[in-house]
Amino acid sequence: MKRIQQLSKNVINQIAAGEVIERPASVVKELVENSIDAGATKVSIEVTNECRNIRVADNGSGIHPDDIVLAFSKHATSKIETGDDLYNIHTLGFRGEALASIISISKVTCTTRTKDFDYGTKVICENSEVEHSQTGCAVGTIMQITDLFYNIPARLKFLKSEKTELSYISELLTAIALSNPDVGIELKNNGKTVLKTDGIGGVESVIKNLFSKELFSHLKETNNDDRLSNLEIKGYVSTPDFTRSTKKDYHIFVNNRTVKCPVFIKAIDMAYKNSLPNGKYPFVVLNLNIPAEDIDINVHPTKKEVKYKNPNQIFNFIRTSVEQALSNIPRTIPEKVVDFTSFRQPETDESEQEFVTSDNISTNKILDTISSMYTPQTEPKEYTPEVSQQNYAQPSIKQQNFIKEEIKHHEKIIGQYKDTYILIEVEDGLEIIDQHIADERYIYETLKSQKTQASQILFISDVIDIDLKESEIIKNNLDKFTKFGYEIEFLKDTEIIFRKIPQTLSKYSPKEILKDILENIEGDIDNLEEKILITTSCKSAVKANTPLNLFQMEEIVNRWRGCKNPYTCPHGRPISKVLKHSEIAKFFMRNE
Repeated sequence: MKRIQQLSKNVINQIAAGEVIERPASVVKELVENSIDAGATKVSIEVTNECRNIRVADNGSGIHPDDIVLAFSKHATSKIETGDDLYNIHTLGFRGEALASIISISKVTCTTRTKDFDYGTKVICENSEVEHSQTGCAVGTIMQITDLFYNIPARLKFLKSEKTELSYISELLTAIALSNPDVGIELKNNGKTVLKTDGIGGVESVIKNLFSKELFSHLKETNNDDRLSNLEIKGYVSTPDFTRSTKKDYHIFVNNRTVKCPVFIKAIDMAYKNSLPNGKYPFVVLNLNIPAEDIDINVHPTKKEVKYKNPNQIFNFIRTSVEQALSNIPRTIPEKVVDFTSFRQPETDESEQEFVTSDNISTNKILDTISSMYTPQTEPKEYTPEVSQQNYAQPSIKQQNFIKEEIKHHEKIIGQYKDTYILIEVEDGLEIIDQHIADERYIYETLKSQKTQASQILFISDVIDIDLKESEIIKNNLDKFTKFGYEIEFLKDTEIIFRKIPQTLSKYSPKEILKDILENIEGDIDNLEEKILITTSCKSAVKANTPLNLFQMEEIVNRWRGCKNPYTCPHGRPISKVLKHSEIAKFFMRNE
């Protein structure tokens, strides 16, 4: 083995650069963050030579001429002084490694001036050597990096195409612009503007500039705070009917710093649970403000990993905040709830007017619990929910008109398409609603809000064969089945019968219900209670290809409008689609 020797300053800096500078985007990140920390309100970035030449100019405070050589030294910074400061960081940078690393792997020219001097300083750096002189320039700093990785062929070999490297830079600056909306940022590639924000108008303006106004129309504002813990979260989240195929559009920040935070991501995922289909994700721009002493960002050189003093508190705060944003919808559900059972036909024989007893389920609970139990038929009849094989009398036409007047609908229902979709004329176009999914969402939220569900006793039940794995799942979760109105009895380890099923599923065979529940589990027994609830809701809802009259359609729409989350069904399927009037008019070449 060779003798131990001291490495040169340049080699030491190159080793450090391997952690800090991975690609051109890393250089841009360090320099732009320095600009923001210097109070810049405008930052201009230009890349050329396959992204190996980078110019970053800002109107920040500049570097004091006496500090210029120190600024390019390793572990030199103005942002912390003692070890205790590592737990009270209020800037994007703090390690004092970036500039020393950059000058070890590229040729750097820096021109800078502070407002206190009539002249600026020009610095030329190569192989970690620094030369400086006076020059004339505006207040601020211009960093010119050329021939990135010129002296590290191995690193140069791993760079991707110019298009790919530019996409990394663009993605990075998008995140910085979203987390610092008061800073105008412009990116140019070979003289062509790739990205630009004006630094005014807040996050809303940045989203509209970098994405689109159409996307912004699908977003809900998130604004919540916990004054006791000094927590605050602001931003926007997309409604569940607007999705992405990856989590690439999870733009999450902590104290205006881009982070890769499992706690943050998991909280978002849980907030959207049962609102999005598998493989679909929301668009999110969220910034969490947290006291600096409650977070540790000195975890990794890239400063993207964070540790919280109380991660459970942060998880719950983020999740609750997103859920509140998604449920913050205008309620159009009628203030006066009409008891449909009060509209009974006087000529009906007394024996046919029997109500369900309180031992079974109250009338109000029937109305609250059962969204719709319709029997498919060639000619649609009036709304007739079924419970224990007993039908309520249909309201007369006169009574229906009275009900409609009491409810004071704001909907203009046009009709039904393919006996599956409800068509509504809305202010800005034509809304198409899937009747089954809308009904399912209402039933799901109603059942979830109730502590216990009404059951119907079965005098006869098929013997259902199950395998040992299914048997184990059912035995270990009988309480969950009971909560939603099921009573299961084991004849053998692999044979069961249903003694009771939920009132809303009186028309379905227990074998069919259990099959759906077990298929929904698909080997994953986590959240079994939720899966039982979802299956029960889906089975109870009005089906597609079911003719409905106007009264029935209004019932479905009104109940759905009052849901906490009206965007998707529990499986994540979108409930409605609006065809904008402008689009329809444009197709028919109208100038409206």
